[in-house]
Amino acid sequence: MRQVKILLVVSAVLLSVASLVVSNFLVRDLKKEEQRKMEIWAQALRSLNNADENTDLSLVLEVLNSNNTIPVVVLDSDGEVRDCRNIVPHGATKPDSLRILRRRVSAMVGNNREIRINLSETDYMEICYADSLLLRRLAWWPYVQLGVVLIFVVVAIFALLSSKKAEQNKVWVGLSKETAHQLGTPISSLMAWQEVLRETYPDDTLLPEMGKDVQRLQRIAERFSKIGSQPETKPENLNEVVEQVVEYINRRTSNRVEMQCIMPQQPLIAQVCAPLFEWVIENLCKNAIDAMNGQGRITIQATEETNDFVIEVSDTGKGIPKNNFRTVFLPGFTTKARGWGLGLSLAKRIIEEYHNGHIFVKNSELGKGTTFRIELRKYQN
Repeated sequence: MRQVKILLVVSAVLLSVASLVVSNFLVRDLKKEEQRKMEIWAQALRSLNNADENTDLSLVLEVLNSNNTIPVVVLDSDGEVRDCRNIVPHGATKPDSLRILRRRVSAMVGNNREIRINLSETDYMEICYADSLLLRRLAWWPYVQLGVVLIFVVVAIFALLSSKKAEQNKVWVGLSKETAHQLGTPISSLMAWQEVLRETYPDDTLLPEMGKDVQRLQRIAERFSKIGSQPETKPENLNEVVEQVVEYINRRTSNRVEMQCIMPQQPLIAQVCAPLFEWVIENLCKNAIDAMNGQGRITIQATEETNDFVIEVSDTGKGIPKNNFRTVFLPGFTTKARGWGLGLSLAKRIIEEYHNGHIFVKNSELGKGTTFRIELRKYQN
């Protein structure tokens, strides 16, 4: 189907180019034909001026009166207008007529569209002419046609890109939902074994941590299951959501990584889907740990502005080149040897499409670190 669309676009372009070429040939031939007509018309005008009372002027007058399409202005040897045809608008006043005539004559002379008729050794006439309305329309029509085809091509290319993106989205959505489905069975089994261990070893201090990891797996499966469908959002306290992520990562990260969380005293209530928003913060933190090679400081700071809540995640890693500030969010872009390049792309989609927020690289300096900024609308009760 995609090949058929591409073939249609290429065919439309080739037809437009062919039409343009053919029209140019037609315009050239028609222009030559009009030039020959004006040469005959000039000869007829000279015959009329040189005729005496015995000359039969019926054919001459028929030639002169047959020109109803080509604009013509006749000038005498002093440059004064003696006659004109097919040029002065009906109902124009005399000053307007002369002004229009002089303007058109200047354009005709500039285009070398003039024929001189010698009446005597000292007297002559100049016949200035322009392209007919039909010729002008024929000359412009291919460009109009080409413009229409270009619009069609742009729309077709946009449709191709949209269909390609939709196909990619379907693949990722199917993969995500299948992953969530496959995780469901082992997670249920782990929950059952956890209950068995709790009954057998009720005082074991490791069981609560195991339970937290099982709950974590449940939340991960829930995140995958929500991809591709509009998630349900509800008012959440961002302070608690962010602190839960920081606590989870802090327990499972090397002591060489310092996690710093700066949150305001008042709760920041925003309309979010907590599992997906947690995943965004977690992904930014994990990327920061990779950028610091497992050693450095991550600072998560939340502030309140007039209409938005702002969360900034900063690290002391290797930084991002300025020309990659936008491309880091494109699917497939990664600097890791084994990375898929989907983390930041999904994070951008979650923030901007599901939460109507904004995520971007606020600043970054090579060798010193990077700051990602998330902006979310305040919850309106």
